[in-house]
Amino acid sequence: MNILQIPAHPTFFQHHQAPHYNSISPQHTMSVRKRKADDDGVDENMLSPHGSPATAPRAIARPSKKVRGNEVSGRPLALPRLLETLDAQSLRSVLQQICERHPDIGAEVVASAPRPSVAAAVGVLAQYQEKLRDAFPFGGNSGSDYAYNRVKQALMDLIDALAEYTPHYLPPNETQTTTSLSFLDSATKVVHDLPEWDSQSHKHHKDNAYDEISRAWALVITEASKRGGGFQLHSGGWDQMLIKHNERSEGRMQLAVNALGSNLDWMGGNASMGSGDPGSIRNQLFSGTYGTNLPVRVGLW
Repeated sequence: MNILQIPAHPTFFQHHQAPHYNSISPQHTMSVRKRKADDDGVDENMLSPHGSPATAPRAIARPSKKVRGNEVSGRPLALPRLLETLDAQSLRSVLQQICERHPDIGAEVVASAPRPSVAAAVGVLAQYQEKLRDAFPFGGNSGSDYAYNRVKQALMDLIDALAEYTPHYLPPNETQTTTSLSFLDSATKVVHDLPEWDSQSHKHHKDNAYDEISRAWALVITEASKRGGGFQLHSGGWDQMLIKHNERSEGRMQLAVNALGSNLDWMGGNASMGSGDPGSIRNQLFSGTYGTNLPVRVGLW
């Protein structure tokens, strides 16, 4: 028997022989590690040096955009802004339309609006006069039928405005005699400037305007004579102004002059002619000697 026969079982050294590490593939190692991580519930990136939380870039916190409740869309202007865009003519037109549709609003506007001054009314009449002058044909005869047809609308607008403004400054609506006479003086000048037409059928516009303004003068003179004896007519020189207006109108304001004479007879005769008697009441008033010799009470004094 051969004593060097190989034993049937491996020896101790054969059982504990060192493993060959180079025989294990890298894929196998990563597979084992991955299963280990999955079993422990750990993310694979946490095990990698590139996936470390310490080296991961942090997101910069940015403020969120403020979301408005109302979406941007077109809408009409608010009333105050809309009124800012309107000129005087547009505003008057809008207000007039509203007042015509709602008479109660119109009455409230009339009651709330300030009384127009004489200067304001005369300024409006001047604007109508300017429109009338601009309507005339260039270089044309102001008295011709052609010119009349061109300016008829502007002429009627001026006459209508004059007829509607005048009653506002007459008693009893206007209680101040000086205010009434101041407007009538300016209004009469407007009538003087109305065109003279060649055709007799067109002359009635100016003749009627003189008649109306003359009646207005007569009314104011009559009412003024009831308050203080009409002394304001003389102190302001209104009687002389009326006489000059009548002369310029070629006697078409004689009605007003007659009212002046009939209501002021107590002052020493016809006011249109005057009186040379130094003893007349009129001359005494102008000289300041009235009442020095005769203690006579006149009017409300």
